Amino acid sequence: MTKRHLAGYHMTLFRANAATARLYSIAIDPGYRGHGLAALLLSDAERQSALRGRRSLRLEVREDNESAIRLYERLGFRRIGARSGYYADGATALRYEKRLAPRTRLRAAAG
Repeated sequence: MTKRHLAGYHMTLFRANAATARLYSIAIDPGYRGHGLAALLLSDAERQSALRGRRSLRLEVREDNESAIRLYERLGFRRIGARSGYYADGATALRYEKRLAPRTRLRAAAG
């Protein structure tokens, strides 16, 4: 029998009648980092959001998580604010948003 291992996941939340989805959590097992899995999971979060008719995807990230910030910005997320004391240890969260193209939403809904 083959042993299976969870390499990563994303949890995206969808509120009824909301135009924006929220990437609540994303994690990659350290042994799988550096292989593009985070970008793949973010792409899936965008696709799932578009399939549900959302116009944008938002997230929060610790201000000291430089690698995640670089990834989000490279993938088209833009900083829209900050929340001090957001995390249990008092760290600040940076808020990011990515607009989902209308063409993407239509293609996803049709496909």
